[in-house]
Amino acid sequence: MFRRIAILCLTLLAVPLAHAQLSIEITGSGGQRIPIAVVGFAGEGALPASISQIVRADLERSGLFRGLELPPLSPSPTESSPVNYPEWRSRLADALVLGSVAQRSDGRYEVRFKLFDTVKQQDLSGIAYTMSKEQTRATAHRIADFVYQKLIGERGVFSTRIAYVVKRGNRYELQIADADGAGEETALASFEPIISPAWSPDGKRLAYVSFEQKRPVVYVHSLLDGKRQVVANFKGSNSAPAWSPDGKTLAVCLSREGGSQIFTVNPDGSGVRRLTVSSAIDTEPRYSPDGQWIYFTSDRGGSPQIYRMSASGSEPQRVTFEGSYNVTPRLSPDGKMLAYITRNDGKFQVALLDLANRQTQIITDSDRDESPSFSPNGRTILLATVIAGRGVLSAVSADGRFKQRLSAASGADVREPAWGPFIE
Repeated sequence: MFRRIAILCLTLLAVPLAHAQLSIEITGSGGQRIPIAVVGFAGEGALPASISQIVRADLERSGLFRGLELPPLSPSPTESSPVNYPEWRSRLADALVLGSVAQRSDGRYEVRFKLFDTVKQQDLSGIAYTMSKEQTRATAHRIADFVYQKLIGERGVFSTRIAYVVKRGNRYELQIADADGAGEETALASFEPIISPAWSPDGKRLAYVSFEQKRPVVYVHSLLDGKRQVVANFKGSNSAPAWSPDGKTLAVCLSREGGSQIFTVNPDGSGVRRLTVSSAIDTEPRYSPDGQWIYFTSDRGGSPQIYRMSASGSEPQRVTFEGSYNVTPRLSPDGKMLAYITRNDGKFQVALLDLANRQTQIITDSDRDESPSFSPNGRTILLATVIAGRGVLSAVSADGRFKQRLSAASGADVREPAWGPFIE
């Protein structure tokens, strides 16, 4: 795992691509969850998907909500209906979502909803959205984000996107999808492996490495127009790109001066600057959220461990001390936690290190975990797991209590997940 980071071979394809939408299976129930009733929106049958069902599924996937099974109500209440709070409490609902869908004269649809706290008997407000049929899922995700933020007090991630690599036969595809695995699109396709996609902070670009020039080259790929920019195309290996928080710099691993070392470079390929100077393998750089530090993997101490240095390249400090194999550092969005892959009794699992008190917790129970990636709100970690020789994506809450598995159709191999930023 440690040495494969610098390897990528990629050849672009111009052929139709099959869909590989991820299916989600909840494998761990977590702790106490808020019981919520999301009543079918009046008029949503005119849409290609049920908004209320998507909202409920989003909330349940967070591990913090339990959607209530309700018999059909006649007439179906809407956001403007009077709320009988004692009745909803008798149905064990702590929160209630009511809404409606109406077609406008211009052919678009108006979606209205309100959120109610049935315990405090309060109207927690709502929003009206105007949308086309094609925006049904995006609108449902926005509603789920609203409900999540009102009840949990932090931003939801249902409107964000994820990137991952799917392998079917001898073809690899870099896919981008909604956080629930729907709406997938292929950004890149290849007959050779694709690894290490990295989102820009604005969510408009992906950095990755290709071998289409018969050697590894770092590219930045615009998701708006599909155009690409060569970032690092030097002698030897060019790999492991990672964005600075301001999007103005990439940290990369280059061997152009001998050995595997950490450099920084501008997204247009200019301004190359070496940061580490050692005879060891230094790789997998990652900026801290405040941009002051770069965390990376190195075997300079005799075994792969995680180190950090200032973003300008100070003397590295060792970060991990438990175990003989710790790689792939990933910082939480608030910079307080470090997720990484550790070898534990022969298994490769995700560990979480509290950088303040130095306490470490292993939060997965699988055998071969790879590529952890925090959600933008820090609540969940997306990762790849190898099961029966096939890669699947998994998600685990940061406390390790809630788990789910995301599998591609047709037995495809899914790897290299990267969770995108909040969409403003």
